[in-house]
Amino acid sequence: MNIAFIADPLDGFKTYKDSTYAMMAEAVSRGHQIHAFEPRDMVVSGGVVTTSVAQLTLTGEPLDWYRAAPRETRSLADFDVVVMRKDPPFDMEYVYATYLLELAEKQGARVVNKPAAIRDHNEKLAILQFPQYTTPTLVTSDEKRLRAFHDEHRDVIFKPLDGMGGTGVFRIKDDAMNLGVIIETLTANGHQTIMAQRYIPEIVKGDKRILLIDGVAVPHSLARIPQGTEIRGNLAAGGVGVAQALSERDLEIANGIGPTLAARGLLLVGLDVIGGCMTEINVTSPTCFQEIRQQTGFNVAGMFVDALEKNRQA
Repeated sequence: MNIAFIADPLDGFKTYKDSTYAMMAEAVSRGHQIHAFEPRDMVVSGGVVTTSVAQLTLTGEPLDWYRAAPRETRSLADFDVVVMRKDPPFDMEYVYATYLLELAEKQGARVVNKPAAIRDHNEKLAILQFPQYTTPTLVTSDEKRLRAFHDEHRDVIFKPLDGMGGTGVFRIKDDAMNLGVIIETLTANGHQTIMAQRYIPEIVKGDKRILLIDGVAVPHSLARIPQGTEIRGNLAAGGVGVAQALSERDLEIANGIGPTLAARGLLLVGLDVIGGCMTEINVTSPTCFQEIRQQTGFNVAGMFVDALEKNRQA
């Protein structure tokens, strides 16, 4: 296959932990050709979506890890599959990229994850479609409702709807310390919608990342465990990742929503689960491939490329 990856700048990759690199290396090991470009390289001219793209050769070195052939302009429909791996933030440039990719689909391109599905599944709000798997949750910009939610649950997490890596996440305990200023700041004085969730004390055991590939759960999660007084398990916030077999509850959640998400065109999904409650559904560029393989031996990238190959034949 000819596989094109839409990614962040290649020189910023940390190959020892980057999931996109793991996908690329697995694809190359099977004889597939890989290419890369950034969203800003896409152009629509004459109604056709093209991109300035470079074919890559992997060197096997940890730092100087690739060689790029001279760039050429190609239609996205020329590739067997285009894999969207651009990291958030999910800003308007990201949204514009999904519109261009959706147009490319109409011209014959196959894009993973499906652009419209990425756009339709805000990584915080998507959990509201599956309330049976979540902790009590409120979404609003109204200060009175947010205060009432805290009054009811006494220990609450407040977070923005467009954050990543744990940015902007606050815990307000029973004493309500700084409740007013946090609500004012996150909601921009009532003009920005945010999410409030009852605090899940099992966070001390880790924020699990469960990966779904074509609706099927990878058999191991990565529990991202907060360190010290930190409430966030995100690796970007200093959490330590510990791979572990899925629990019965993990499997219940994964099996309960996996087929639905796959049917919507989401080939790769990362579920965040704390204490048996799902807190996010990640659809942009889920990670943890390498940490799981390093600790368990399970080849997550192999399972992902299997799914690409299977879907190409479907």
